[in-house]
Amino acid sequence: MADVAIVDTDDLPSADVAAIRRLLDLAFDGRFADTDWEHACGGRHVVVRDRGAVVAHGSVVPRRLWIGGDEHDVGYVEAVATTPQAQGRGFATLVMRAVADALDDDGRIGVLSTGAWHFYERLGWQRWHGPTSVRRTTGAVVRTPDEDDGIMVLPTTPVDRTSTITCAERVGDDW
Repeated sequence: MADVAIVDTDDLPSADVAAIRRLLDLAFDGRFADTDWEHACGGRHVVVRDRGAVVAHGSVVPRRLWIGGDEHDVGYVEAVATTPQAQGRGFATLVMRAVADALDDDGRIGVLSTGAWHFYERLGWQRWHGPTSVRRTTGAVVRTPDEDDGIMVLPTTPVDRTSTITCAERVGDDW
């Protein structure tokens, strides 16, 4: 039976950090950069263990987004992955159910960027149909058309999913 824990970044034991980083490196074929890890920190981590070993992870971090021009504090989902040998056994579903519960408790809209829409759609996430953009540190707002098909939301309050959604610029991937 899998064990699911929700832990603040500051409370993650160093052994768990190392195990999670190994998991992410394996799951993302070595393409999980240090900036990706930085994006995954500063919030809460969902850690799934099977027989004591970390087999799945996801985190929810606070971010400010603009939806149709209105500012929203959202829970942004990062670093969702399962070790390759444990994939297909429902561990990522456990992660995302815990994420949804945490978002519901906070009353925050959940937002994530993915190409795996079907996985998230079956868990209640909805695709964003409006344009995406990024607010640069200079204040300029720049369209990010490559992201238009990859943003999904788990709305805890009604949002117009056809409006523009804008994130703040950050090092590494903006979305």
